[in-house]
Amino acid sequence: MKLDILAFGAHPDDVELSAGATVAKEVALGKKVGIIDLTRGELGTRGSAEIRDNEAAEAARILGLAVRENMEFADGFFRNDRDHQLALVRMIRKYRPEVVLCNAVEDRHIDHGRGSSLVSDACFLSGLVKIDTRMDGDDAWQEPWRPKQVYHYIQWRNLKPDFVVDVSGYIDKKMEAIAAYASQFYDPRNDAPDTPISSRNFKESIVYRAKDLGRLVGVDFAEGFTVERHIAVNSLGDIF
Repeated sequence: MKLDILAFGAHPDDVELSAGATVAKEVALGKKVGIIDLTRGELGTRGSAEIRDNEAAEAARILGLAVRENMEFADGFFRNDRDHQLALVRMIRKYRPEVVLCNAVEDRHIDHGRGSSLVSDACFLSGLVKIDTRMDGDDAWQEPWRPKQVYHYIQWRNLKPDFVVDVSGYIDKKMEAIAAYASQFYDPRNDAPDTPISSRNFKESIVYRAKDLGRLVGVDFAEGFTVERHIAVNSLGDIF
């Protein structure tokens, strides 16, 4: 299956938290969108890997994803090395996306910056014809493929975006997908240990960050991204 957009997250919920409304909008526009989670979030203070699996599946249903897979890399300990890069090259060549979304270039959680560089490097390597991704017992040759664009969504740290997407009308769908991760976020009935993302403040910040970015560009809500290369437009009128 060829995808238009493939979003990567170091943990289940990374994509929903930072680019969930953008994903929902693109799906509504008829794009085929998938998510690949690098880990099962097994080191998370709240819940368990099995609970996260179910939550991620429900979020995928809410967003209308064409596919969602998990690489089952080691949470907290995966590396940007040859084995991990080749594993992602196989996925990029499998789905042949035009656009890749991935973690913030730097962030509070060590997996986020590491996941960002891993995905970015894999996107480059995926375009090299001499990289053979066949594994033992697998005779299927994968043609090289390099996405046209790699965009990094913004996470905990309030990085300055290079561009924002107008997601007015899709913030409710984003919050519905986030709510699928009931074990992770604010719930006064949950007596699990507190974490930086389990507070009421954090949950509310998801909306007011999108509202503030929207305010700055004259729309109701927006999500921000950073780029790896210059953005080109056909004319000045393309920017609203």
